Amino acid sequence: MNRLSDKVAVITGGAVGLGRATALRMAEEGAAVAVLDVLDAEGLELIEMLRERSLPVAYWHCDVSSEREVQSVMREVVEHFGRIDILVNNAGIAGVNKPTHEITEAEWDRVQAVNVKGVFFCTKHAIPHLKQAGGGSIINLSSIYGLVGAPDVPPYHASKGAVRLMSKTDAMIYAPDRIRVNSIHPGFIWTPMVEAHLSSQGDLEEGRKATAALHPLGRIGEPDDIAWGAVYLASDEAAFVTGSELIIDGGYTAH
Repeated sequence: MNRLSDKVAVITGGAVGLGRATALRMAEEGAAVAVLDVLDAEGLELIEMLRERSLPVAYWHCDVSSEREVQSVMREVVEHFGRIDILVNNAGIAGVNKPTHEITEAEWDRVQAVNVKGVFFCTKHAIPHLKQAGGGSIINLSSIYGLVGAPDVPPYHASKGAVRLMSKTDAMIYAPDRIRVNSIHPGFIWTPMVEAHLSSQGDLEEGRKATAALHPLGRIGEPDDIAWGAVYLASDEAAFVTGSELIIDGGYTAH
């Protein structure tokens, strides 16, 4: 219950799915949690639920593709909680599922704006606060598709490959500042994004069974499978871990 005591965590895309589970587990482990999202109703509902448990949390509307919004919110988080120790760059969108030659520039750019520029903006504007705190942990949500390829969703896969290398670069740049940067690579996790993706392919239940079979452990992951990985990377237990890829995929990439 005290793995993150006295730490302040900022979680983007924190209202639903992986972000929601991470916010819950980090708060339970003692962190003060700033939840950032554009899904205000879901974000405020989560905050209310956590506050009923006397957990220190707050919500900010933030479009991570807007540098102005990101910079402003990071300052407000520090004004509210006093510091930032942890940044979880979780916000992301899947984008269109078309062959590369059919994708428009606008469709491509929208995914990169959230998934890549969002990580860039949040890292850029969290770094001064992490330095002020004497160090910290940045956790970037990539994907199994930042490691291996698949014949679908080209903008998403490109964005997650970028996040993987951004994590390694920043790990090396900011190591002297005692700021650790790592990436998490989930397999298929049962979230609204995955549910929407499978629904778009046809029968949802059949899609879920087929997708579960892709993982040697025989199931789709749960948000907590990723949230506990994020808790570890945020904690002092991972004090010697930076520039690493934490693969949580039920064995998918072990094929």
